[in-house]
Amino acid sequence: MMKGGMGNLMKQAQMMQANMQKAQDELGLIDVEGLASNGLVKIAISCKHQIKKISIDPSVMNDHEMLEDLLIVAFKDALHKIEQTTNAKMGNMLPPGMKLPF
Repeated sequence: MMKGGMGNLMKQAQMMQANMQKAQDELGLIDVEGLASNGLVKIAISCKHQIKKISIDPSVMNDHEMLEDLLIVAFKDALHKIEQTTNAKMGNMLPPGMKLPF
């Protein structure tokens, strides 16, 4: 009887692992866009942190310090959106109170 319970537990763990792997694979296909200053700087990045594209409005090219600040803001925005997307996709697979990343 104990053996059957352990077998079911192992099956559930394997299913959970497979579901998490599927969700991670799907996240790799999702891109988010980080924005700064109403879109003067845009950064497209996948939920697996692969940078896809950076777009910079020509009007900010002459101000080096402002451009650096806008890039930081856009990256932070993109990373925040990745975190939200990841938590929405995988959060329901975790026990209550546990957050990603581990």
